[in-house]
This record gives sequence, C-alpha cells and structure tokens, in this order.
Amino acid sequence: MALDFHTVSRPTGSSPTAQSDRVIVANQTAVANAAGSGAGASVVTAVSFTGLPASYSVFVQPASQDVNAFVTAKTNTGFTVTLVPNVATYTIVAGTFDVLVVA
Repeated sequence: MALDFHTVSRPTGSSPTAQSDRVIVANQTAVANAAGSGAGASVVTAVSFTGLPASYSVFVQPASQDVNAFVTAKTNTGFTVTLVPNVATYTIVAGTFDVLVVA
C-alpha cells in the first residue's frame, strides 16, 4: 500500500512549481523510437500527455543505446525527444526510452 506524504520542500533558488499547492509528476515507460536512417542519424519521437502545465522539466532515459537525448517543442500536450548517437559511426536501433515529467 502506498503512503501519502504531504510535505515538499523547494530549496532557495529553485524555479517555482506550476502550482503552489502540489508537485506534478508524470511518466511514460517504454516509449517506442524508430531506427535511425544510418550511422550518425538522429531519431525524433513525439511524446504526448494531456494537461501538462506551461512550465515543466523532462528527464529521458534511453534503454541500452549509446545516445544523448534532447527535449524540444514543449507544450501542454507533450514534447519532442531527439535521440542523437554519441559517435558518428553508431546507428540508432528501434527501441524504447522512458520519460519523467516534473512540474
């Protein structure tokens, strides 16, 4: 059984949360990504959510691939994740990644 916790601290200097009375946490696991078109090619994947606030942070965890992940085009309905190979000779394979949204 889950335990509810009702205290969250925001250190001085942190960006304000989207709502002053709560923290929003959303996740999607195993979001599918297509294979790259060849060595060094990036892969772009749209990720959809409903009801995201205007400002939020996204954390991306690629599953077992030698890539960096970048998040762009953030809106209240989702965002775009771009996977970029760490080396020009690597080809991204079809796979998955996980995302965590915090606001």
